[in-house]
Amino acid sequence: MCRVLLLFSLVVCACYATFPRLVGRTLRVSNGGRWGKWQAPSFCPDGQFASGYKLKIEPVQGFLPWQDDTYLNGIELVCGTRYNTSGNGYNVSSGYGRLGNWKGLITCGSAGKFLTAFSLQVQSNQGNGDDTAANSVKFQCRNLNSVSRSHSIGDHGFWGSYGAWSLSCAKGSAICGLRTKLQRPQGGFSDDTALNNVEFYCCGSD
Repeated sequence: MCRVLLLFSLVVCACYATFPRLVGRTLRVSNGGRWGKWQAPSFCPDGQFASGYKLKIEPVQGFLPWQDDTYLNGIELVCGTRYNTSGNGYNVSSGYGRLGNWKGLITCGSAGKFLTAFSLQVQSNQGNGDDTAANSVKFQCRNLNSVSRSHSIGDHGFWGSYGAWSLSCAKGSAICGLRTKLQRPQGGFSDDTALNNVEFYCCGSD
């Protein structure tokens, strides 16, 4: 009996360490890249939600056979409260590639609006060509207690096309965390793709 209780406690602790907030819905899309492994999830602190984001982008390397492009290497969520969209000092990201630089912040634009749905821009499998997989992401924003999607934010990457929108967070919830699927560097003259896919988590208000 004691062993069973101990095992249950360890499982509960492990789940809490991985998911420190209560997740109401996981947002996924069907066009994510095929390569890499899922990284550990990361969450905004309690009472905060994603009010904006940054992307880690490797510039286009060129079109010669030995020039390998990865483009999108990481996604970082900028956390905010209902009353503050920036300056709270808390950004979160899951695993990200080593190439490129973090680009300028894109936000929902006003206090109380948060990310609630997403669409992923992905380059399809190039066969013997240079694969880059995921290239960019865009989001829908709305007020926490609204049910309508107020507006979308985001840019276009260099390769690929956007797929369908994910489901949206339910009323009273918004995106609070993420997990990325990342291909590690393959070495030599192998074809690297860096970030391939992502899923986001919806949390409710306290």
